[in-house]
Amino acid sequence: MRSQTLSRAQMWHEFECKYQTLSASNNRGLKQEFEELKDVGKDLSTKTAELEANKDKNRYQYILPYDHCRVRLSIQNSLPNSDYINANFVPGGVSRRDFICTQGPMRDTMNDFWRMVWEQNVRIIVMVTALRSEDSVLCDEYWSLLPGIVYHGPFQVTTVARKQGLDYFISTINLRQRDCPTDLTLTHYYYPAWPDRGVPRDPSSLCAFIDQVRQHLEAIPRLGPAVVHCSAGVGRTGTFVTLLWVMQLCVRGIRPNIRDTVSDLRLHRMWMVQNLGQYTFVHQFLLYWLSGGKSSCFIPPDHTDREFRRRNRNPEQTPEQPSTLQQFLQPGKLLRRLLPS
Repeated sequence: MRSQTLSRAQMWHEFECKYQTLSASNNRGLKQEFEELKDVGKDLSTKTAELEANKDKNRYQYILPYDHCRVRLSIQNSLPNSDYINANFVPGGVSRRDFICTQGPMRDTMNDFWRMVWEQNVRIIVMVTALRSEDSVLCDEYWSLLPGIVYHGPFQVTTVARKQGLDYFISTINLRQRDCPTDLTLTHYYYPAWPDRGVPRDPSSLCAFIDQVRQHLEAIPRLGPAVVHCSAGVGRTGTFVTLLWVMQLCVRGIRPNIRDTVSDLRLHRMWMVQNLGQYTFVHQFLLYWLSGGKSSCFIPPDHTDREFRRRNRNPEQTPEQPSTLQQFLQPGKLLRRLLPS
């Protein structure tokens, strides 16, 4: 029996009613759902990641890939632990391996990152972090920001072209391995305006960014998983994959269930959608997207703020931003947001 599909207007109306219920009494329902998710996946093992030989390959020692769905690289030079990378296969609505969610590459893991891309036939990389935040390195620069060539081990990574949208960049990259007659062409989506442990300030630019990725995924054959990463590969990465998944369901007329989606993701990688602010943001963003930008749950940045960010955009830095959407919505924060740090 074929399940009933809903129109976008029907989903908007249904989801708006659900969100009003969950957000009532100071987000009581959202807090309860998020609390119920805290133990999902905690009994799953991470023994390979904890091996002494692999510890230095983890950007954060408390964020490790589960053994049952970790990405396994090819063994190099008969070294037993050369198959390890801090990355997991996660579902995305089509299969159990729609995405690879991983940490931001480190100086000593860039070769492994590109080996994973090559071996898994990846055609899309989504990066939802800046390279740096103040004095902290969130992700090492593993590709050329501008058209040019960089080398990582046996791999030649060529940025062929780059175009710019509001708050994001899209690059075409050619990947070639030494002594191999074939090459791989992929697309790198880079959204540096998403703050660490926080949420983006401008839902309209994120709408455009995610729709670009979603339409690209629907247009190309499923040759390999898409890679999504931030710094740790759990908070912003999990939020992005959740949004993409539920948006794909909505486009097909299927009623989305955010709680079940996050629960499924947490069975494949720990702490996906890391905090309550990000979990709340998923609901608010989906309502905003379903409404075509008409939802009142967001207060978009004013024109002055957007122009300031456009003139001062630096792909290696993210301006000071509030850590949660609730902080951003406080009127008292407006002047601070308009001033350079």
